[in-house]
Amino acid sequence: MLDDILDYVELIRERPVWQPIPDRVRARFSAPLPTASADLAAVHQEFMRDILPYSTGNSHPGFMGWVHGGGNPAGMLAEMLAAGLNANLGGRDHAPIEVERQIVRWVGELFGFPVNATGLFVTGTSMANLLGVLVARTAVLGVAVRHKGVAQSQQRLVAYVSSAAHACIAQAMDLSGLGIDALRVVPTNERHQMDLNALETAIAADRRAAFTPFLIVGTAGTVDIGAVDNLAGLADIAHREKLWFHVDGAFGALAILAPNLAPRLAGIEQADSIALDFHKWTQVPYDAGFIIVRDGGLHQDTFASPAAYLRREARGLAAGSPWPCDFGPDLSRGFRALKTWFTLKVYGTDALGAVISRTCALAKYLESRILETPELELLAPVQLNIVCFRYRGRDPNGLNAKIVIDLQESGVCAPSTTMIGPNLAIRAAIVNHRTERRDIDELISGVLACGRTAFRVTQPRRLENAFLDPRRRRPVAEGAASYTDRASDTR
Repeated sequence: MLDDILDYVELIRERPVWQPIPDRVRARFSAPLPTASADLAAVHQEFMRDILPYSTGNSHPGFMGWVHGGGNPAGMLAEMLAAGLNANLGGRDHAPIEVERQIVRWVGELFGFPVNATGLFVTGTSMANLLGVLVARTAVLGVAVRHKGVAQSQQRLVAYVSSAAHACIAQAMDLSGLGIDALRVVPTNERHQMDLNALETAIAADRRAAFTPFLIVGTAGTVDIGAVDNLAGLADIAHREKLWFHVDGAFGALAILAPNLAPRLAGIEQADSIALDFHKWTQVPYDAGFIIVRDGGLHQDTFASPAAYLRREARGLAAGSPWPCDFGPDLSRGFRALKTWFTLKVYGTDALGAVISRTCALAKYLESRILETPELELLAPVQLNIVCFRYRGRDPNGLNAKIVIDLQESGVCAPSTTMIGPNLAIRAAIVNHRTERRDIDELISGVLACGRTAFRVTQPRRLENAFLDPRRRRPVAEGAASYTDRASDTR
């Protein structure tokens, strides 16, 4: 099993990025619950036949659709060790928790947080953002809100986020009991950053209407184009208005590791809490979300739930308080910290920062290819590692949606789509440490081949893999004005 999965990683370029699941394979997952035992080797062969060939493909250098990391061998092996150890990191006094605490200190060091800052591994930034909202809620309403609920408060809390922010912020407001309608969506400027003047106007209007502003959520790396809010400006407003300042840094916060990109995060060190994902730009295997909170005492007050069966002692296995379960909702917690610890120690932050810088350089290379190709147009400024563009033609939204699906089914590369205003964009998020210029060139070749084919045929058909290099990849198995027009004369 170990040999096979290492071969999969080593030879990933020889495989399609993604391929549809054949009906006959999908049907096998309708089999009834097994009652008898089976041979491990036989079950492994089922995995190799029915699961491995039809995965998402984010380990592949041609995967550019969503902000998914590519994983790494050291983290993969650490995951095997963690599974063998089978540690529960909810609490008690054992070394795995010390690993997580060490990473909390390392993250605090990265972002200039005080030594009493606290942190926690969670599934991902969606959960981390929820925790951030809950801590902010406790900061303004006090610990009593945990018993009485938000309905008993005389204050009508409202929070602020940009129109480019991730939808999980609205979900966090929902799950926290504050309600989606309590989230004010602030327009963005020409760089897709939260408009500071509009934010201040919204806060003033809410105060006049007897609402209680309590939270500003800045974004470091927007989901559509990778924009970074003016974090220093947001921090100043939050400080002046006495609001909690939380940063959704799902992938962008880790640009702090790249010296040429870190200045773009100026102001993040003033945040009250930061959410991020190690499984994105630092390539840790899924999942490894994280939150760090400046005020560790408030963080603990938001979640700690004493119980007789969780009695703490000064000595023995029940020592080591406070436990991780005092900083989040989970008592049963896996050893996510180990694969992150291995990744940081084996590769080091210098190499990881270099990977982050290189993905952004590849994005600029893709931008240059688009600007020099008359059939393509850029739809948004390239700020980090995400590029949004399209193929010119009649019904461009329908055309580019088809191009993306054809590319995904070809196995050559896997971009995704997003909307930039009324325009459907081909979205290339370059995150994988394995991605190289040749993969960018294949994306461009693929888009052009699909676009040109759309003008030559009238009947729908499967994309011909004419632009595949057969020496490198096996055939697929069964299965409004643009930014270019505004920013450049290159057509």
